[in-house]
Amino acid sequence: MDTRIRVGVIGAAGKMGREIMKAVMKDDELELVCAVDVSLLGTDCGELCEMNKCGVEISSDLDETIKEKKPDAMIDFTVAKAVSANAPTVLRNGVNLVIGTSGLSEEELNDFGELAKANDCGVFIASNFAIGAVLMMKFAAEAIKYMPYAEVIEMHHDHKKDAPSGTAVQTLKKMAENRESFRQGTEDEFEKIEGSRGGEYEGMRVHSVRLPGYVAHQEVMFGGLGQILTIRHDSITRESFIPGIMLAVKKVGDIKGLLSGLENIM
Repeated sequence: MDTRIRVGVIGAAGKMGREIMKAVMKDDELELVCAVDVSLLGTDCGELCEMNKCGVEISSDLDETIKEKKPDAMIDFTVAKAVSANAPTVLRNGVNLVIGTSGLSEEELNDFGELAKANDCGVFIASNFAIGAVLMMKFAAEAIKYMPYAEVIEMHHDHKKDAPSGTAVQTLKKMAENRESFRQGTEDEFEKIEGSRGGEYEGMRVHSVRLPGYVAHQEVMFGGLGQILTIRHDSITRESFIPGIMLAVKKVGDIKGLLSGLENIM
């Protein structure tokens, strides 16, 4: 009896989708059974990933594909607008879902959680699937207890739509749990160019960089009397997210409803 988890990938033709499919096909505990996208329809996913033909071709109709291929879990690393449409379709079919997209509202996530409960399945989302990024957030939340003056700089590729990144928002939230809210900088500071001091969360500043060549990077900078501490994480390639994604797709079947944060399944 085949005990492998049957996996489908949404956004299969994209750069991240290809990395995910390649990892699924290489994992002995997983089986790629379907792939959905709006482009490269009919393309064999094995060939697309520069591997041997696998017999799984890209299709466009998510609902029809799920009903035909019967995956245990779907992975969606597209964009927030697409996930908003895809997630209800996946969950209404009673299929577990792993989401790797930022920009979704709390209301949407809560709705996904309720829909998952109603259909006896799970939905997992993380702001960042790189294990090093989870550790970076953990270290920053600890450091803020002792060095409460901090700013966050996040740097991503120029195709990222939302700012600041989900990782930056999550980092700020975790730091704010260990820090009283107060305004940083001199009281009479002013911006000669609007927005030059970045966004503000509980008095901490956050800055977003969007440039070609970057993947996903973040610095948390702490300033104190005569000293500076910098905690930085760099995803050099999209492969950095793969171990976390593979862990999530193997764990999501144990979830009923919504679970957020890679640290909760590590």
